[in-house]
Amino acid sequence: MKPPPFEYVRPVDLDGVLGALAQNGGEATKILAGGQSLVPMMNLRVVAPKRLVDINRVPGLDRIAVEGDRLVIGALARHTDVMASPNVRQHAPLVAAAYQHVAHRPIRNRGTIGGNLAHADPASELPAVMLTLGAEMALRSRNGERRVAAGQFFLGTFETAARADELLTSIHIPLAAGSRRWGFEEVSQRQGDFALVAVAATFAVEDGRCASPHLAYAGVADRAVRIAAAEAALDGQVAAKAAEAVNPPEDIHADAAYRRDLVRALTRRALSAAARR
Repeated sequence: MKPPPFEYVRPVDLDGVLGALAQNGGEATKILAGGQSLVPMMNLRVVAPKRLVDINRVPGLDRIAVEGDRLVIGALARHTDVMASPNVRQHAPLVAAAYQHVAHRPIRNRGTIGGNLAHADPASELPAVMLTLGAEMALRSRNGERRVAAGQFFLGTFETAARADELLTSIHIPLAAGSRRWGFEEVSQRQGDFALVAVAATFAVEDGRCASPHLAYAGVADRAVRIAAAEAALDGQVAAKAAEAVNPPEDIHADAAYRRDLVRALTRRALSAAARR
């Protein structure tokens, strides 16, 4: 299939992008970065934007750098580059671990981290990771920049807090502390597929005890979610509490009971992996 007709705009700088988004409130405009989700959806007529704004020629949106106490990843950074970055491996190893489950090489070569997060697929690994790490999303418009915490950014299936005239320009992740442990576990139908269930876990170790646990899940709701009941129950009952707290969807790939059992099993695995690090 082919998409409906659309206007194609390719700005050469950020001002040009923001200007294009400001036209008509940006309601009929979509951002084209890697296009790995957007183009198939357009071909299937799931979405029909009147204008595509191609940001691939905008400089500076693909940087990966440490700035103060944050790891900053530009929204246009390709998955492959994020996955291979020494800065990411050192300062956000949970991100690097999750990338072992993200798609396949051709898709990772084209797709971008910003496009993934802005797409907000509830079965995607990266939104759950950003929740776990306490990341912030930098959103730019002609009116300036604002930061939105990951917990307030993902609103539902394919829905985020970004306004129609805003561009996600970068992701800001607190640098991993030396005492903080991490683990990531996932089950999917095939390697590289979206998760049936994925679990991202981090916690600190203070005086030999777990402290400040963060547990986030993909595939169990209409968005990536942290489960407070599970985080509060790190006493041997955390996996059961997590399974009780979710009301996962049912589809042709897995029913709710199976996904709930995956939550239970993967929570144990992720925490065990974190404890061994």
